[in-house]
Amino acid sequence: MKKIVLLGDEAIAQGAIDSGISGVYAYPGTPSTEITEYIQASKTAQERKIHSDWSANEKTAMEAALGMSYAGKRALVCMKHVGLNVAADAFINSAITGVNGGLVVLAADDPSMHSSQNEQDSRFYGKFSLLTVLEPADQQECYDLTRMAFELSEKYRLPVLLRVTTRLAHSRSGVYCQDAQPENSMKLPDDSTQFILLPVFARKRYKSLLEMQPVMEEDAEKMGQNRLIEGGDRSLGIVACGIAYNYYMEIAQQFGLDYPMLKIAHYPVPRKMVRSLADSTETLLILEEGYPVLEEMLAGLLETKYLISGRLSGAVPRDGELNPGIVAAALGLEIRKGMPVPEVVTARPPALCQGCGHIDMYRALNDAIEPYGPGRVFSDIGCYTLGALPPYNAINSCVDMGASVTMAKGASDAGLRPAVAVIGDSTFTHSGMTGLLDAVVEQTPVTIIISDNSTTGMTGGQKSHATSRLYNICKGLGVEEEHLIEIDPLRKHHDENTRIIAAELKYDGVSVIISKRECIQTALRRKKSAAK
Repeated sequence: MKKIVLLGDEAIAQGAIDSGISGVYAYPGTPSTEITEYIQASKTAQERKIHSDWSANEKTAMEAALGMSYAGKRALVCMKHVGLNVAADAFINSAITGVNGGLVVLAADDPSMHSSQNEQDSRFYGKFSLLTVLEPADQQECYDLTRMAFELSEKYRLPVLLRVTTRLAHSRSGVYCQDAQPENSMKLPDDSTQFILLPVFARKRYKSLLEMQPVMEEDAEKMGQNRLIEGGDRSLGIVACGIAYNYYMEIAQQFGLDYPMLKIAHYPVPRKMVRSLADSTETLLILEEGYPVLEEMLAGLLETKYLISGRLSGAVPRDGELNPGIVAAALGLEIRKGMPVPEVVTARPPALCQGCGHIDMYRALNDAIEPYGPGRVFSDIGCYTLGALPPYNAINSCVDMGASVTMAKGASDAGLRPAVAVIGDSTFTHSGMTGLLDAVVEQTPVTIIISDNSTTGMTGGQKSHATSRLYNICKGLGVEEEHLIEIDPLRKHHDENTRIIAAELKYDGVSVIISKRECIQTALRRKKSAAK
């Protein structure tokens, strides 16, 4: 075995390559982006021609991966937690179709919302879909459990959900890697109706999914990823899930704690192990990153005579990431704190880059819309969301991918004039096109500004499906050419751009303004690369 230093994300990617995948499908989303980027840069993946191009969104990624599985090949599909919402239709139904080749769905959750709209916990999707979930505690487990996930997927003939969180995804450690497996040969499903979810077939497949539950639960008890660890002090039992295990072990070693513990990395919940720990201790403390998923489940699995504490009871804060200090406090301990960090410089919020095209777009928009008053601009998720902050104060919403267009349409339907949507090029092809089609069909009075920087900028400059296609996409969706306008967001064009936007704000129908200028960061990288 060779040992290499890897991010948690990279360990998952290497584990997938070594598992013999034929493709990875994903849309960039922190903290999952580095998985696909690692595979794209891998010489092994390039030699084997592993598919690794970005998908338009998480739903198309999930469906393409399911198609690769249909053909008997192994596929990995990656997304952040809110991306699993986008892919949920295909994901939930994939539990009913089952798989042919191994299919692993990676969801990277973001507790504390470092770069996300919420803190949702993807383990709920595993419970909801009745699928196995694996939750690694460290980088080695990221690698090992990825390989195990493909084996389980083909054993159960079902997808497997692999769940990590930001700290694990973006921290490094040494990882021992095993010999790589060859890719699966192409093989179509034995049952020609397997992937046809007409009710007559779906009802049978759902029964099969239910019949598989005892097997999956037995494996969670016996396969070794869930471990009961003995302890002498039985006044308390610890249940630690995923990365929470590391935080507890740090405190246990520091204070010499000797509580019995159940380490959980493999769901469904190992009921026998939980009951064994509960029967031998006075109270259970549940340490889990994210929602109180396990704590709620144990409240149903165990009788009321068992005392359970965790996020629901208030022993652990309901929101935010865990850390050793929080774990210590839950145990009634106080860890030594260092000197406070002096405020040498004032904290600065994130800002648009110097020379960013979004800046000049917002300046023109602000001047054009100023006569109408505030509260009329709906935005989306991307670098341009920073237009909500000073000095621009230009946008009034950011809810989910694509919502700028549809919220502007709904506000217009309610009578708001003008109603403006600001969306990026990659986000537009991710989930803005359908909202535009709704507006075109109804001829809704709405002005849509697509701030096109020819990349997926917020996640590091990945390729955008929209590059060189936006005008034709909007024209194909039915936008009238006289109200489909491209502008160059530069300071020298400010007066002209303001005039164009102001004129379109008055139009009683659908207008699309494409504000087109390459991302300053990708432009600099391109120029540096060309100079070498």
